[in-house]
Amino acid sequence: MREVPVRSIVLEYDSASELGKDEQELIRRAAESARLAYAPYSGFRVGAAVLLNNGQIIAGNNQENAAYPSGNCAERIALFYANSLYPGSAPQVLAITAINSEGEKYDHPVYPCGACRQVILESEIRFSVVHRLIFAGRGKIQVVNSVKDILPLFFDRNLLLSGK
Repeated sequence: MREVPVRSIVLEYDSASELGKDEQELIRRAAESARLAYAPYSGFRVGAAVLLNNGQIIAGNNQENAAYPSGNCAERIALFYANSLYPGSAPQVLAITAINSEGEKYDHPVYPCGACRQVILESEIRFSVVHRLIFAGRGKIQVVNSVKDILPLFFDRNLLLSGK
């Protein structure tokens, strides 16, 4: 047996003012989108905003359903909507935040679920670019430079195509 270390780098900021103007705008748009989320069952409203390489910002929010698996997450909605509107434009940065029932951001950042991480990975592979991910909470902001930092042991098309 061997131990194989798996390493991730997360950058942490105390406030959005430490980020660039584009990233601050993405966080603002993600929070705005979270306020519009349809989350009558959990009250957990998530917003995501993606900056494309053509300069467009596309936002999405979670959409719940009484049959929980029938809903969808903010990250996937934002990426799928961006891909449907601008199929040739690569996502560059994705900001994610969640708000509580009082309309305030949670103190700590929230992270994408496993399905969303896989979709973000597929987007990175599709466009051959990494997507900077921003997780914005009220008390701190965390940033990774690729979804592989939060999905280090990933499943991709190479496993499907290898045939072994």
